[in-house]
Amino acid sequence: MRFQVSKNTPAYYLTTVTKDRLPIFRTETIAQIVCNAINESRLKHGFLIFAYVIMLDHLHLVTDSKFKPSEIQRLINGIVGKRILDHLKFNNLTESLAKLRVEGRSDGSQHTVWQRHPDTRLLWNDEMLWERIQYTHLNPVRAGLADHPNDWKWSSSRIFNKRQLPDEPLPVDLDKINWRKK
Repeated sequence: MRFQVSKNTPAYYLTTVTKDRLPIFRTETIAQIVCNAINESRLKHGFLIFAYVIMLDHLHLVTDSKFKPSEIQRLINGIVGKRILDHLKFNNLTESLAKLRVEGRSDGSQHTVWQRHPDTRLLWNDEMLWERIQYTHLNPVRAGLADHPNDWKWSSSRIFNKRQLPDEPLPVDLDKINWRKK
């Protein structure tokens, strides 16, 4: 089934920021853990990912509206946070864990990867969807991390530009978008 963006079925543009804007995703290992966890959540819960970028201290995702935005963020942030914290604990990276320590959480958790207030935008037409996809792909260039969007490994830009790597870090559902013909 293909997804057509509209006011009744908007796409979501999700931004999630790391705790204290720490550059948690700066290593290849952690960035790949993030991609694997997002894909795990996508496959388990059946939502679509149209575009993404993993930056050093935040991520952007463009997704469908199978779930409410808060639910998709909970599904994604939960598994990403768990996988990162498990990696840090398993590898005894105590300095990194100390930076992610939190106090007084009602759920009893002692560490967090995320800030508490993610940002969501509703996209209800093709123009809004395309603009957010372009913005997402240009993020590494604006941040000085890459000269061209295709140069940043942790992005769906190559998939959109038909320059896909054999080992893309995170598949996207580009073929599931039903763009309106003009």
